[in-house]
Amino acid sequence: MQGLILRKMNFYFITTDHLESAVWFRDDEDFKVGMNYVAIEADYTGVNVMAFILMSNHVHFVMECKRDEAFFFINDFKKRYSMYYQKRYGVKEFLRGNGNNIQEIGLSEESFERTVAYTLMNCVAANICLSCVQYPWGTGSVYYNQQAEKGKSISSFSLREQRKILHSSYRLPAKYMVGKDGYILPSSYVKVEFVEKVFRKPSRMNFFLQNSSKAKIRLSSDDNIPAFRDQVIIFSIPDLCQSLFRKASLDELSDGQRAELLKQLRRRFSADLKQLSRVTGMDYSDAADLLSRF
Repeated sequence: MQGLILRKMNFYFITTDHLESAVWFRDDEDFKVGMNYVAIEADYTGVNVMAFILMSNHVHFVMECKRDEAFFFINDFKKRYSMYYQKRYGVKEFLRGNGNNIQEIGLSEESFERTVAYTLMNCVAANICLSCVQYPWGTGSVYYNQQAEKGKSISSFSLREQRKILHSSYRLPAKYMVGKDGYILPSSYVKVEFVEKVFRKPSRMNFFLQNSSKAKIRLSSDDNIPAFRDQVIIFSIPDLCQSLFRKASLDELSDGQRAELLKQLRRRFSADLKQLSRVTGMDYSDAADLLSRF
């Protein structure tokens, strides 16, 4: 590591508490907004983002900054996203009670490498994909990528178009690139070169990915088939309510019908009780009670 660091740097691992009966991102549009808000917060706060991932019910960040900057970053990110969520879904103070855990990490004893690997492998541990490179809502694909996605400069869009893309009037630097899917590419602002220098070579990074605690969770699972994403199940619920019960939404179902819906979701999507609770918005204990009574 000698020669890599020109000054003392403080690194922090930020994680939010897991939502048990709701999800941050109901569909791909929500994820895109989340990705754009990460770009906005990175520029607004001036922190150096090293790695991050947006999961259905929590988020992780690895960044270089001061501790108070880490707190401000995650709290402002949640505030910004909550305002968007309220505007789209009518849910007030969506993340008000959602807590944060912020831990300082160092470059010694491979703490940095292990934390980045843990972050990136969340999607693999959740059985969403076979490799973190396949997951679009984070930085899994930006390191050692010889075929990085190309985009258009945010400055090439009109101010009206920028506001529509970003769901914000914030003005990002012209160098930030918008990818084909309509969100700011993480390579525009993530400190990719620094992360690659720490890992030194792709094979060493792959070693940490495959040996992270998240990877071990996946390998110890009896089912290595990727599970259905929360968003896929959420999208199916109205159709199932209509086809099974001739009801427009879950709110119109009786307890017996809700129990049957949970059983159908569990059978069709191999969803466990935690996922059922998230996608239906039911408390974990209520969902478990329904399944036990009917």
